Amino acid sequence: MAQVRLFAGAAEAAGAAELRVDVATVGALRAHLGGVARLGTVLDRCALLVDGRRASDDAEPVPASATVDVLPPFAGG
Repeated sequence: MAQVRLFAGAAEAAGAAELRVDVATVGALRAHLGGVARLGTVLDRCALLVDGRRASDDAEPVPASATVDVLPPFAGG
């Protein structure tokens, strides 16, 4: 199962900082995460990184050993 780490507003919306998911693709991951608590309300504004690389193609595979970061937009620098 892939480890999903949620940050800032995404963690707050999900009610958790980490989840474990069993999905095959980025599209399936988005669908699954969209049903977690209120995460669906911010997910479309978040960047998904699979093993440190930005994932934008819903057909991209998500290996069972992957670490996925869900990063909402943030200010500062």
